[in-house]
Amino acid sequence: MNQLELDRHHELAEFLRSRRARLSPEQVGLPRGTRRRTPGLRRGEVAMLAGVSLEWYTWLEQGRDINVSVQLLESLARALQLDANERQHLFLLAIQQPPPVETFSQPTISPTLRDFLDQLDTIPACVVDPRLNIVAWNKAFCVVFGDYAKMSERERNIIWRLFTLPSSQSDEEWEAHTRAYLAQFRAEYGRFIKDPWWTQRIEELSQLSPEFRELWARHDVLNVPEGQKSMHHPLVGEMTFDFLFFQAVDASDLRLLIHTPRRNSATADKIKQLLALEHGQI
Repeated sequence: MNQLELDRHHELAEFLRSRRARLSPEQVGLPRGTRRRTPGLRRGEVAMLAGVSLEWYTWLEQGRDINVSVQLLESLARALQLDANERQHLFLLAIQQPPPVETFSQPTISPTLRDFLDQLDTIPACVVDPRLNIVAWNKAFCVVFGDYAKMSERERNIIWRLFTLPSSQSDEEWEAHTRAYLAQFRAEYGRFIKDPWWTQRIEELSQLSPEFRELWARHDVLNVPEGQKSMHHPLVGEMTFDFLFFQAVDASDLRLLIHTPRRNSATADKIKQLLALEHGQI
């Protein structure tokens, strides 16, 4: 192994030992017994709870280079009572990829994140979940892109809007955005492939949009952290933005999408004008 691999295996071993040490036998339904000098659980107890051999688990805790399957890691995560963040850390250390997610649960939007959206004031921003549903937004986002509070979940989905609603973007820009977002949608679909929501939405879009059918068949997968967007607003005309995606630290399945008015354009002033109209100040 090279030094990078050695460091990763060492970190994995230390992580496993620390998680084992914090659990008492009583927490996992085992008798404490006598003559226990080991803090927390013994290696043999973890191996038994995870359904693996003591030898295999010992080698893993010693940082040896051994094959590790997703199923064995899931068993270890349950045996060590890891939370979602710890489970992800275990998978990244052991096999350098996040754990699979088979069912979708709606992430919680914290009050801090909602407050941050509002503090952005004249910068349109929203929160996007793994399905690419827009699940939270600020006033600037609504005056520019529509009143999302009055929309159904389907109408708040970025992919659904791209393929079923008329676009104010140029054909070239629409195609670039569509390919990028759909590739991101495909990447998330790989995590939730057993979720019936995805099957239903993909079938509906395939029936409604030839463009969706064509692009979906390409199996592109990527993550788009930033880009540019221009649009025609019916009240104030042309608007141009640079957009950025940020990962929400307190909810790994949520991302913050911020549209910054392009420098040397009148977009920022137009947003202020739209907000004033919304508040009846004009």
